[in-house]
Amino acid sequence: MSNLRGALDSISLTDVTQLLHVNRKTGMLRVDTGKASGVLYFSNGEVIHAETVSARGEAAAFEILEWVAGRFEFLTTQVQVSATIRRTVPDLLMDSARIHDSRKRLSTIFPRLTAVPWPTVPGPQLLEGLKLFVEERRIVPYFDGYQDFQDVMAASGQNDVAVLQAASILKAAGRLEVLEPDAHLTVTPLKSGLFKKADHLELPKALEGWWVALAPYRGGVKNVRVMGPKGSNADRVEFVGGLADKLVAIPREFMQAWGLAEGSHVKVRPAPHLPSAPSDTLFGTIS
Repeated sequence: MSNLRGALDSISLTDVTQLLHVNRKTGMLRVDTGKASGVLYFSNGEVIHAETVSARGEAAAFEILEWVAGRFEFLTTQVQVSATIRRTVPDLLMDSARIHDSRKRLSTIFPRLTAVPWPTVPGPQLLEGLKLFVEERRIVPYFDGYQDFQDVMAASGQNDVAVLQAASILKAAGRLEVLEPDAHLTVTPLKSGLFKKADHLELPKALEGWWVALAPYRGGVKNVRVMGPKGSNADRVEFVGGLADKLVAIPREFMQAWGLAEGSHVKVRPAPHLPSAPSDTLFGTIS
């Protein structure tokens, strides 16, 4: 039974949550922003579980509580879910506010999650003398000069605030640079030989010069990552002099497998050594 509904431009989710807490309600608070949706589960006024498309538990609760547009509806019903949140509502809301403030501060330092963090200090000295939580220390190894902040979040299982906080500590200590190596290119088919299929991609020679000037790639770029509409794939690359600056030449069989057509627009950046056969997906689908 629905006994509370409304729009988030007239009342905040924090106020709704406090109202349900004070009145010791049991049920589901459904929230829909039009682009995302989620549910907060209440038992006797306490939030015991939360779910969104991308998260569960506290992470999902924090995600939902930041939404400021859309509609909500509370359904009074028996809740039959396992408790994943064991803190009080006041504690949950206090941490939600702290995370919100941290996200705003960190977004001024790192405005683009597509940027690539790169430590400038060798491993043993990187964390020396710095105060990082255990979770932040676990994030740092993913700062490899190839993965952007979104990749690091996915690989480490940590949210944007935790990842950017770890990066901000290193940056403030002068031990981290933030790179933007993505090249925005247009796909063109790579011509292969009569009896041999092409097994690599081709990029303009000028792009190699730009990349090898960046610290992580000074040893040369052997492989690249191609980010298209159906995901992210990596393969071997050769740099050639006769290709226009804004083109990436891809074998037709790769284009078909990756869901690319001639004229498609993609982002390309250096990738680490490929441990497996060409055209294997290394990074999975990106949103």
